[in-house]
Amino acid sequence: MNPTPLAERMRPTRLEDLIGQEHLSSPNSFLYKAIKSGNVPSLILWGPPGVGKTTIANIIANEIKAPFYTLSAINSGVKDIREVIEKAKFQMGVVLFIDEIHRFNKSQQDALLGAVEKGIIRLIGATTENPSFEVNSALLSRCQVFTLNPLGKAEMIAMIQQALEKDSDLKKIKVELKETDALLRISGGDGRKLLNLLEIVIDGINENPCVITDEKVMQIAQQKVALYDKSGEQHYDIISAFIKSIRGSDPNGAIYWLARMIEGGEDVKFIARRLVILASEDIGNANPNALLLATNCFEAVKMIGYPEARIILAQCVTYLASSPKSNASYLAIGKAQELVRKTGDLSVPFHLRNAPTKLMKDLNYGKGYQYSHDGAGNFIEQEYLPEELKGTTLFDPGDSARERELRKFLAARWKGKYGYE
Repeated sequence: MNPTPLAERMRPTRLEDLIGQEHLSSPNSFLYKAIKSGNVPSLILWGPPGVGKTTIANIIANEIKAPFYTLSAINSGVKDIREVIEKAKFQMGVVLFIDEIHRFNKSQQDALLGAVEKGIIRLIGATTENPSFEVNSALLSRCQVFTLNPLGKAEMIAMIQQALEKDSDLKKIKVELKETDALLRISGGDGRKLLNLLEIVIDGINENPCVITDEKVMQIAQQKVALYDKSGEQHYDIISAFIKSIRGSDPNGAIYWLARMIEGGEDVKFIARRLVILASEDIGNANPNALLLATNCFEAVKMIGYPEARIILAQCVTYLASSPKSNASYLAIGKAQELVRKTGDLSVPFHLRNAPTKLMKDLNYGKGYQYSHDGAGNFIEQEYLPEELKGTTLFDPGDSARERELRKFLAARWKGKYGYE
């Protein structure tokens, strides 16, 4: 098996050979004319994974014969950017391709501004996220934005046929595409994933002639392909395994699934948001610090970005997984919402209402309310629920050490009213 992946072997070097993106590759398009004239501006390529962003960047460098540097925002920082800029000062027309540029934080993106503005480098940024939200406006204003479309079924099949007809290794094998649904479904519109999966399947079948069926594709894919599709079923399966590992207090499982998401290119903010939710839903008052740490983690990874954000995520994940658990707050709000839907808009008791005007006071708004801080221990027993719901218990503290303290606190004040004793 050729050590170079099929998708890389089949990567076009001319716009004319690009499958899909005709709005960019046709002779009348702006990009086509810019490439042929050698006058390519800095640009942002926005589109789903595997639709040609990296390929177009390589085509540009190949056709205009320019020095070409590549950085990935996942594992590059300001130092790497500055090194390329320094080299570019002594070369003409340098093209710097940055994959997943949306993962660069503000300081990293700012490091590009001067070099782009002065023409020291021609920047080509690739992003799967809307650049209007993820790329600094100052940098965005200096770039042309080109949108790439998802690959359709016809284009995906054309890529398979092209590979079977032109790749020197695959031409040695007689391949019969009996079924293609599984190939297309697993690939999810990602041309790179499609071609590499095709090669793995052909190698896995290891027959000549090689008959490709959906059953064989699924069998081989499950054995040999580490699937992670940010918009597909695998995305939801892995985030589910991740959350359940933390909920189940297994830091080892949690850190593994975190690594799967990071290696799969998952958005750092998506992961951090889920940790904030989990900190309340599954830990809650068993350890209130969990929410503080998760919230700070979310803010930190927004500032830092990959690759260092993985360390912050790892700290938060292992802490949450190793923390005592409680879903009492989650259950309480669920019960309360169900009760509201069942009982409707019950009246607020008069003693709990504000009375900012004389008329409201005359109508007994606020009458009988007792200011809690005037009582011993800052507590005075009075009713806080509507008349129809008196004595209803919605919050039931769990059995963690901190929640036992909460139960003791509530029992001392409410005695047997809510069943906390």
